[in-house]
Amino acid sequence: MNIAELELSVFTRQCLNKRIPDIETLQTKAYLWEQNRNESQKGVNWHFTTKDARIKLQHAYPQIVM
Repeated sequence: MNIAELELSVFTRQCLNKRIPDIETLQTKAYLWEQNRNESQKGVNWHFTTKDARIKLQHAYPQIVM
């Protein structure tokens, strides 16, 4: 998952866990959630290292021998 997908998942769990009556309420909730999320500066702790990626994805990125 990339960062955008992670943020959408968090937004869905934190803001869309109940019925929202109208578009204005959704916009307000989304704006306030975004402000809070930006202020808290949540980061991403990647567990998939570059070394691991090179091993796992070597079929997708063949090495060029010069």
